[in-house]
Amino acid sequence: MRRPLLLLVLSLLCVGASAQTAELTVSAAASLTGAFQDIARAYQARHPEVRVRLNLGGSGALLQQIAKGAPVDVFATADQETMDLAAQQRLIEPASRRDFARNALVLVVPADSSHRIDSLAALARPDIRRIALGNPASVPAGRYANEALRAAGLGEALRNRVIHTQNVRQSLAYVARGEVDAGFVYATDAAFAGERVRIALRVPLEREIRYPVARVAGAQAAEAERFIDYLHTAEGRAVLARHGFGEVEAR
Repeated sequence: MRRPLLLLVLSLLCVGASAQTAELTVSAAASLTGAFQDIARAYQARHPEVRVRLNLGGSGALLQQIAKGAPVDVFATADQETMDLAAQQRLIEPASRRDFARNALVLVVPADSSHRIDSLAALARPDIRRIALGNPASVPAGRYANEALRAAGLGEALRNRVIHTQNVRQSLAYVARGEVDAGFVYATDAAFAGERVRIALRVPLEREIRYPVARVAGAQAAEAERFIDYLHTAEGRAVLARHGFGEVEAR
């Protein structure tokens, strides 16, 4: 009698342990790093049976990973174009797609910089030699910056001064370390850097920066949808607001 009882107890313990280690993989834009780390902790506190695994990076690079079969449940990007591509490639469930946050693009300089940049045109001055900008091919912040520079007639004039980065946080790091004279990042990134950088100007854009999120095709449907819903709860919105993200209207 004792042996069957022992086996039953061990079996129940294994089932319980398995339930505790259920994983939800969330691929999210690098600019969401701090916010999603806090959201993952809060979500896990509310749902202790789930472990949220974050995969953070440039939106385009994350899309390529999903296209190659990376096991991802939720995809959150910093732009609409990347999510549009995901939809075109049938990598997401279109009905699950929702905007959940807003941001703004800013130009930052090192905190101890003597440069006074009050317009994009000032970037053409000879004393501004190196400008960090996310690779437009895969980094939404880089595409936004390129659009602004082209609209200001500066695209060609600054071509040899631009240092392309893998994601917006790398651009921020270059500026914070004084390795470049200026860099394009999101307002939330500038806030994250604190006193290490100084905002020179808010970059004018013709469109609003809105972050979409969606369930990846073939993902754990119920858990992925529950995480997406959490982003729109008062608790989830409060975390995003604490990290400087603007709220979007509910659908």
